[in-house]
Amino acid sequence: MPTTKAEARAITIPLPDGQAVSALLSVAKNARAIYVMAHGAGAGMAHPFLAKMSALLSERGISVLRYQFPYMEKKSRRPDSPAIAEACVAAAVSEARRLAPTLPVFAGGKSFGGRMTSNAEAHVRLAVRGIAFLGFPLHPPGAPSDARAAHLADVTVPMLFLQGTKDEFANPDLLRPVVRSLGSRATLHWVEGANHSFHVPKSSGRTDADVMAGLADTLSQWMDAVLGRPLPPS
Repeated sequence: MPTTKAEARAITIPLPDGQAVSALLSVAKNARAIYVMAHGAGAGMAHPFLAKMSALLSERGISVLRYQFPYMEKKSRRPDSPAIAEACVAAAVSEARRLAPTLPVFAGGKSFGGRMTSNAEAHVRLAVRGIAFLGFPLHPPGAPSDARAAHLADVTVPMLFLQGTKDEFANPDLLRPVVRSLGSRATLHWVEGANHSFHVPKSSGRTDADVMAGLADTLSQWMDAVLGRPLPPS
């Protein structure tokens, strides 16, 4: 049975440059892992999608730390440079390890936030057990390319791609070979008919709530599978 969901507690995360960003920590009852979840480019950590995902994961025994990128904290519409965003990701992961020292740490997030997480892992290593993407933004809508995936070859931890088949930011014919090239490190889970926001049409016979619950199930089960594997050599 699912565990009781946790209330989100407001905290701050210090950054290397002396600034700080806001964050929300949901500590699940009998937690077996913590997921450091970054927001997408256009909305912050309080977006309903992230709030709902946090609640669903906490019901499944996964604590969640969601946080703001500096530009969102400043209410700017222009996302931070990769270097600034990656430093923020690393700080959030470090804070999760401090707050939950006995829990294995996973990271990732929605769209831009997930991509910045994998960038950080590729460039500085995050000491996480895996990265879960809630809609990897492979390319801008209408401009198909796989250039944004080049850094994934340098990610050494397991990766989970949760993707809608109608995601305008990730052409399936481009994403499939990218994931295949990553070998056993990567798992691709398609959500039939879902767009980049994981919305599905009524004709699918499913509700958005059904889809969200399925995403949380898949993500938590993938974490369990990763935790069942031996740690790679350091």
